[in-house]
Amino acid sequence: MQLFYNPDIDEATASFSFDKEESKHIIKVLRKKDGDILFVTNGKGYLFKCEIILASDNKCTVQINSFEKKETAKFHLHLAVAPTKMNDRYEWFLEKATEIGIQEITPIICDRSERKVINKERFDKIILSALKQSNEFYLPKLNEAVTFKEFMNQKNNGTLFIAHCEETDKKTLKSVLKSNEDITLLIGPEGDFSVKEIALALENNFIPVSLGNTRLRTETAAVVACHSVVFFNEE
Repeated sequence: MQLFYNPDIDEATASFSFDKEESKHIIKVLRKKDGDILFVTNGKGYLFKCEIILASDNKCTVQINSFEKKETAKFHLHLAVAPTKMNDRYEWFLEKATEIGIQEITPIICDRSERKVINKERFDKIILSALKQSNEFYLPKLNEAVTFKEFMNQKNNGTLFIAHCEETDKKTLKSVLKSNEDITLLIGPEGDFSVKEIALALENNFIPVSLGNTRLRTETAAVVACHSVVFFNEE
């Protein structure tokens, strides 16, 4: 199934038109015509079965024939991950986390972060592309980048974890996970969190965890954490 995206439709929508770029792709590249069926999600859990009623490469118009809604996950996974020095590594994480089934992502700027600015518009496009490729119906929320201290000062939901590389008393993530539990988990930059940041996280009730016996890159750690939580919650 090839999946398309329109954030503005819902169960009350009878018909709609794609923008010019998407219309050209549908008609010129995919060679769709009147009467052909398209599947569209709004990123809020809905899958719409649509029929083309005007096969125009400027304004492809469809009518919605039916729809269904996928159940929401029984847990909410929020990963706060420091941007990597090389953008393509962070983009890989965003893509894979979306495919696996994450709900929320926040880039956090840390003491040892080598990259302190992100291109949110590009990151949003990476996430949307991964959503359509993997036939997911819930679009993960990508927050604006914040500093570590700002993240500590905001309200963070669920059980709070910080994965770091310091040789301290830590439990493995898999040993502390519980089913259907909301989770916020911190992943640091290439140089890891600073001692001061770890101490601040512990003061704010974050539980230190290990993601395994090997030292992982930031993006690898984030994907491992995401998969561990989703896999643990699979029925």
